[in-house]
Amino acid sequence: MRLTRYTDLALRAVMRLAVVGSEDLLTTRQIADSMNVPYTHMAKAIAQLQHLGVIEARRGRNGGLSLTAAGRCTPVGNLVRTLEGDREAVVCEGETPCPLSGACRLRRALREAQEAFYSSLNGVTVGDLVASPTGPILLALGAPPG
Repeated sequence: MRLTRYTDLALRAVMRLAVVGSEDLLTTRQIADSMNVPYTHMAKAIAQLQHLGVIEARRGRNGGLSLTAAGRCTPVGNLVRTLEGDREAVVCEGETPCPLSGACRLRRALREAQEAFYSSLNGVTVGDLVASPTGPILLALGAPPG
């Protein structure tokens, strides 16, 4: 299964926020710059993560983004499923419907494989993703040289 770029960006943002201290807030710009991605793309992912309750935003002079407690414990499979939209791996209907749709076993087999993919990711939390050696590398991203 291949994840969309949107889901990839959202997961990287969550991982980046998971390694900073609870008092250290990052902005969307800082996350986008540290991941070397366009700000507008990251802003869309951040907005969705806020809506899901994974990220909290504080406004004002000392504002920024932080990972919520629920976000730190969320199963990655559930997060990926939500971000990906839980769509089918293949589209059997459409402009030209598949002539096998009434007797095809492929769609079901792919759906079962997709469920197994999400299920295997549910054994991993966001906190697990940033364990060493990943965490120290994430902390170094965007840090001033020196």
